[in-house]
Formats: sequence, C-alpha cells, structure tokens
Amino acid sequence: MASNRGVVYISPGKVEVQSIDFPELVNPKGKKINHGVLLKVVSTNICGSDQHMVRGRTTAEAGLVLGHEITGEVIEKGSDVEFLNVGDLVSVPFNVACGRCRTCKEQQTGICLNVNDARAGGAYGYVDMGGWIGGQAEYVMVPYADFNLLRFPDKAQAMEKIRDLTMLSDIFPTGFHGAVKAGVGPGTTVYIAGAGPVGMAAAASAQLLGAAVVIVGDMNKARLAHARSIGCETVDLNEDASLADQIAQILGVPEVDCAVDCVGFEARGHGGDVQKEVPAAVLNSLMEIARAGGAIGIPGLYVTADPGAEEKSAQTGNLSIRFGLGWAKSHSFFTGQTPVIKYNRQLMMSILYDKIQIAKAVNVEVISLDDAPKGYAEFDSGVAKKFVINPHNLIPA
Repeated sequence: MASNRGVVYISPGKVEVQSIDFPELVNPKGKKINHGVLLKVVSTNICGSDQHMVRGRTTAEAGLVLGHEITGEVIEKGSDVEFLNVGDLVSVPFNVACGRCRTCKEQQTGICLNVNDARAGGAYGYVDMGGWIGGQAEYVMVPYADFNLLRFPDKAQAMEKIRDLTMLSDIFPTGFHGAVKAGVGPGTTVYIAGAGPVGMAAAASAQLLGAAVVIVGDMNKARLAHARSIGCETVDLNEDASLADQIAQILGVPEVDCAVDCVGFEARGHGGDVQKEVPAAVLNSLMEIARAGGAIGIPGLYVTADPGAEEKSAQTGNLSIRFGLGWAKSHSFFTGQTPVIKYNRQLMMSILYDKIQIAKAVNVEVISLDDAPKGYAEFDSGVAKKFVINPHNLIPA
C-alpha cells in the first residue's frame, strides 16, 4: 500500500507528523463509497480553529489527524463521480456536505444533516464533526465529490496563484461570510474584532465589498501593523480608552454600521483586563458599538464544550452576554459554520482576475509538512502570518 503522512494531535500543545493510513473510498463508519475521490494534497493550511483543539480547548482526542483547509489534485475517483477527472486541481470546502439533504439544498452546507451522526454539520479533521480524516497530510479522501469540489478552470494558471486560491477552502469564504452577514456594502463603516488570519480575511473582504472605512481591533501590535499595511484603520485594545472612544477618534462618532467577530470564545478583556479571559467580551463590545438596527457577523468560533475555560459556565458554552442590549438596539446576529460553497466560485473569480490579493492580506508563509509543528507553535505565539503547508513541495518559490 502507498505511504501517507499527516499532522496528528498528540496532547495539549503538541502535534507530530506521523505515518497514517493511505486514504480509501470509505466513510468514517468503514462503508465503501463510490461518490468520493482521493486527492494528492497540493496545499493545506493551519487554521485558528485547529489551534483551539491543539491548545486543549475542545474535547478532541489524541490521534486526530488535523486539517480542514485543503487544495489538491484528483488521483483516483469513485465510479459514481461523473464531473471530475483524474488530474483536476480542486479546492475542498471545509464543510463535508452530502448535497442531498434539506439544508444542503438551501446552500446551508455547514449544517448538512447526513454527514455526522452527532449533530448537523461535518468537517475534515475536527472534533465532533463526523470523524472525517483531516487533510494536513500528503493524501486525503473527499466524499460527495461532484457536489463538494470546486475545480479550477486552468491548472497552470491556478498553480501560479495557489497561495491565494488555497484560501478558498475556508478562511477567505469565512471572512467574506462574516462581512456579508454584518451588512458590509459600499460606503459602510466596519469594525472587525481580531487581526488574526480570519480577521484579515474579513477586512480584505470588506474592502472588496466597498466599505468606506475598515477598522481592525486587536492587542497584538505586529498584527495591527499588518492590518495598517493593507489600508485598515486600527484600534489597540491594550489602551485604557474604551472601544467606542477609539472608534470616535477615527470616525467622529462612537459607532459603526457593521461589526464582525473574528475572535470567538477565547476572547480577552480590553484595557486593564487584557490579560483576563472574558469569553463574551467581543460579543458585548460589538453590541455597544454597532449602530441601532445593525448586524453582527460571527465567524469566530464558539463551542458547546470548553474544558479549558476559566469560568465554570463557559466550560459548557454558557457566556455572560448582554443580550438585552442587542435586543434593545434591534441587532441581527449571524452565527455558525460558513457555507463555503455559497461563496467560493465567485471568490475564485475575484482571485483569478486580480480583484483581490488575499494571500497578501493574511500574510501567507509556505512551510513544509515536516515544519508543521513549528508552524503551529509560531502561530500560537501570535505572529502576523497564515501558514500554508506544502506536503509535496509543489508550490513554486
């Protein structure tokens, strides 16, 4: 049997590159399927969501093969796959979706009803998401291939832009989804909480959507400097001044039209509380600064179980949210896994026709598969980078 290697979660703070099984056309229950394909992985990215697991902030078990941001070449296809061919270069939405259930037909592929016995929604290499093997590996299997996969129209052109196109599997659509659901459009003012890769993808998406001003807030000075380098205004949350006051210094008023939470459940307080974990800090601050009648997009991850939470209530996903404030201001809240298929084709076209440089926006650094553990450690330290793993050294220098 052919060999395969992948990034495996060992224990909190530790991942290793190990030999893993070569993929087969079987589902997590061991049932033979004919609707899938095997991919040679061209690129696969480290995601902030992976970091939550590696930090021990979920119920992920040791031995999990990580990775849900996958781009690859089809090397084998099942007998039921009609519209893809061996040799095609494809983007894999992180959502595992059947394409046949009610929610998939409504383009809500993040909550497919047929790919996970535990709950709605499936994903590769992620805790409680159906047991699908992750793609931070040399080879991976993708089910329901005709429905899930986005084929790049020109393979050579795609390889020239692979640093950008690899973002289509998750981070770019996720940032875009957060901006769209927050109501970003021409002339809007936007506040984005978090200057990590998802925050920067949301910021670039807001610019693509025509926002007048994009403000990014974070405590990490290197990440804030990077946000300014792509044309964003910034707010340093280490400062004692309130978020509303800092926004007023930029806009003249202490509110924005649109707000996006790109932080999630590991949020920290502002100013004097910057070292304290406050899981609802971002959500509460966004309700304060979003205009009446505005919307809040929430691509930042929130979990049903957080064993590492400092607050006992947060360990079961219960947060101290000022929901009454949001209700009084008639806010709309949009949560959940991004339905990647809803956006990835048009975002692909924006990349291919040079309307956006998403790799520059998130500051891509390409690393080898063997360097994945180092990439995890650097990412966790807060560097202003997005790490892309290059398993077969196919990404040009």
